[in-house]
Amino acid sequence: MSNWSVKQFGEVAVLTFIRPPRNIIDFASIIELGDRLEELAEQSDQVKVVMLAGGVDGYFVAHGDMADLQRAGRGEAPEGIPSWLRLTGLLRDMPQPTVAAVDGQAWGGGNELALACQLRIGSERAHLGNPEVRVGIVPGGGGSQRLPRLIGRGFAADAILRGRVFSADEALRLGWLNAVLPVDGFVDAAIAWCQEMADLPSKGLFAAKKVLVQGLELPLQQGLELEIAEFLNIVGTSPEFDEGIRRLSQ
Repeated sequence: MSNWSVKQFGEVAVLTFIRPPRNIIDFASIIELGDRLEELAEQSDQVKVVMLAGGVDGYFVAHGDMADLQRAGRGEAPEGIPSWLRLTGLLRDMPQPTVAAVDGQAWGGGNELALACQLRIGSERAHLGNPEVRVGIVPGGGGSQRLPRLIGRGFAADAILRGRVFSADEALRLGWLNAVLPVDGFVDAAIAWCQEMADLPSKGLFAAKKVLVQGLELPLQQGLELEIAEFLNIVGTSPEFDEGIRRLSQ
């Protein structure tokens, strides 16, 4: 049974997760999302931005499926961790920028899914956190590593060590969210927000994602060398760049 639907709006592909009653993500849904992302990565001539959204009212992804996580801890779900690493690797490495549109709860694995995207939009009722310590465990999907890199060690320690959940306004102030939009019409507004990126020249957009994501994982000098290489490649070969220069000179 499929829990992810895919719809395309212009050059924005929207993947919507629907698993009532609370949009708890299990390993089967993680594998399915990875498959969908692989397909979209091959369609970069038609899809320039990929957006993830929740299709159950009040939830993006509530958190991971505890039964699956317990099975993984007992060694009974060998597909679990590899499927998550594959999924987050695709969000990182596919050509298109990825955006999490969070309308409601995104805790634990839900927040970690959002953190694996390059950008995050929240509705006014969004709330995000990695409160695993409350139930005696630690983040297991990248929360303890990606969150400090995004909002700083101090605020991430407050979130993880105290099990705090942050409101949309708090998350926006910290840079956890890039924008907060009204609840009414949230998905349409989020698609329009993404479309602003999709309207940009594709070669520059995809290269910008590459240097941002890969460069920050490298020592500074290597990151600078990657940026220069991508810059020179576009300047020398991109018809979109030539057209942009012509427009600016008119």
